[in-house]
Amino acid sequence: MALTENRTVPVYDSARTPPSFWEELVELWRYRDLVVQMVLRDVKVRYKRSWLGVAWTMLNPLLMMAVLTLVFSHLFRFELPYYPAYLLSGLILWNFFAQSSTQAMLHLLWGGSLLTRIYLPKTVFAVAAVGTGLVNLLLALIPLAVVQWAIGAPLHGSAWVWLPIPIVLTAMFTLGIGLVVSSFAVYFPDFVEMYQVGTLAWYFLTPVLYPKSIIPEAYRWWLNLNPMYHLVEVFRMPIYYGYPAGPHTLAAATVAAIGTLVLGWLVFTSRARTIAYRL
Repeated sequence: MALTENRTVPVYDSARTPPSFWEELVELWRYRDLVVQMVLRDVKVRYKRSWLGVAWTMLNPLLMMAVLTLVFSHLFRFELPYYPAYLLSGLILWNFFAQSSTQAMLHLLWGGSLLTRIYLPKTVFAVAAVGTGLVNLLLALIPLAVVQWAIGAPLHGSAWVWLPIPIVLTAMFTLGIGLVVSSFAVYFPDFVEMYQVGTLAWYFLTPVLYPKSIIPEAYRWWLNLNPMYHLVEVFRMPIYYGYPAGPHTLAAATVAAIGTLVLGWLVFTSRARTIAYRL
């Protein structure tokens, strides 16, 4: 008599799959080693066959600082002591935000053919772009300290221990923005150019190059609605002034960072399962 075995046959039910935002988070953790490799690849590619190498990451903000200092401090004559330190402390954070969020879009568009061949969590491209930006940001802190020392500005070494807070908050905000704009770029590739124009306008509307005191009182309400203003202030305060930002500024930066990250994650993951078909 033939014996039969009771075997449980796996059944795939699409209705029982976890929510996309949770599934993407779990898969991103599983592929965390891939994210590290992508960051290392981006750093190596950027400096490959460059005789300046990593030094360019430090020279680039220094050259921009020199040009902008000449234009703004001498022509516009700001009454701001140690203006190069003030400028550079805001400039390197803004560069991290603008470059990383743009690269998040480009990485996803350039890696689209890979998504049609193998499975990958779609968020790895944005996370890797922000990770690469963090490496460049940390390297850029070296010329910032050198500039402060060279111009005689106080280094406020003890206050630098507060820097991980604004760096983490800005990384969260950047990832959230990067996910939102990536979800649009998948459907509208021209959105990349539109976003770059938008960030340029945003840049000049944020007190990175100039002190907020030159803004007319009637227009300062915009600063309260500008999340990058709060993030730049939280980053700049311990570097330039030697003490952490006030609780209201820190709270606004925290709310902006967490809220934007959650929003970006929800928007992007809601479309993650169809992205491969759009690229």
